[in-house]
Amino acid sequence: MKKTPIKAEGLTRNYGRRRGILDLSFEVHEGEIFGFLGPNGAGKTTTIRQLMGLMRPTSGSASVFGLDCWRDSRRVKEMVGFLPGDIRLYEKMTGEEFLDFFAAFRKRKYPKLQRDLVERLELDTGRRIKHMSKGNRQKLAVVQALMHDAPLLILDEPSSGLDPLMQVEFVELLREERARGKSVFLSSHQLPEVERIADRAAIIREGQLVAIEDVAHLKTLRERRMEVILHEPVAPERFSNLEDVRVVSIHPGGRHVELAVRGHLGPLLRMLGEMPVDDLTFRPPDLESIFLHYYSGDAEGSEERAFRTEEVAR
Repeated sequence: MKKTPIKAEGLTRNYGRRRGILDLSFEVHEGEIFGFLGPNGAGKTTTIRQLMGLMRPTSGSASVFGLDCWRDSRRVKEMVGFLPGDIRLYEKMTGEEFLDFFAAFRKRKYPKLQRDLVERLELDTGRRIKHMSKGNRQKLAVVQALMHDAPLLILDEPSSGLDPLMQVEFVELLREERARGKSVFLSSHQLPEVERIADRAAIIREGQLVAIEDVAHLKTLRERRMEVILHEPVAPERFSNLEDVRVVSIHPGGRHVELAVRGHLGPLLRMLGEMPVDDLTFRPPDLESIFLHYYSGDAEGSEERAFRTEEVAR
């Protein structure tokens, strides 16, 4: 019987007066990319430190492939490719020396995989780390996490510092890892990043789990803002009559309209094509719109959502 890649049950870390995490329960399935979404300071890094056995839970437990993350931390680390969000690199080393140093901690080595990753990410490992740009330092950290061919990847803000082209390449790398049966725990505060690649996502806020959802369902919940500049005023009812479109504001003169949009864009775009549009700005979705969905409503609705989250986490 195969073991669950990650399982947390009532995972809690209390810092005293400081916020930690409270009663987190979730599972990461084999062969999936599991997004862990939350704003900075929500408890994402605290959770990851407990998964890696770097911090002891106040209560509850976490396991990796059936191994307790605290008691069996050495064996857990052997099965994980880890990229911390606050990684500190040895700046006097060259990139190659750094990778060789980390490879020495593993019983099995994969030099070809290491070389392939370096080439694919266009990384010059001959330079000293102190002379590398932020983007190249992040590439080096990514190679370090993936080069061991571990069955589980735990990645904290992995695309931070990567340029747009390298972000696309990184996403493709993760898709390939998933296709090979790997499991990925991807922590991020960027909703679009998780939407592009994850199968499911847990949402954490102020140390507590808000929900666990299929990413396809998350896309129907989040709200995006659109600003439309018109050549001449248009009656606002034309927008508000559309399903999943809400008029947020109309600036004086009636030519500048701000909309909130959920769901499919097709009907709105078709209507805009018939309007005298001078300019259009469509912002990426953010986590706050998801939080508003879960924190709005009456107490009964909140209880129902909490029950659903608990059931999904089991």
